[in-house]
Amino acid sequence: MSILRKPLVTEKYTALGEKHGQYGFIVDRKATKDQIKAEVEKVYDVQVAVIRTMVYAGKTKTRYSKKTFIHGKTRGFKKAIVTLKEGSNIDFYSNI
Repeated sequence: MSILRKPLVTEKYTALGEKHGQYGFIVDRKATKDQIKAEVEKVYDVQVAVIRTMVYAGKTKTRYSKKTFIHGKTRGFKKAIVTLKEGSNIDFYSNI
């Protein structure tokens, strides 16, 4: 099972990557910072300086159908912001 679920490729994280060398990833909820660091260094062949993680709880959603309200919940996830050492770079578009 992989620790890295998917990279966050948005305008915000693209700008952070170009300006500060920070990249965002959705990671396994049980992964530690050491495991995330080892996985990023192995997969992307870069040197990691700092990792910050945050856990997002699932949000409740409600919508109305013809007869009743339908209640549900989205899944929670863990996000990691990885800061690379000077001179390191990750190119997510190299395989396209």
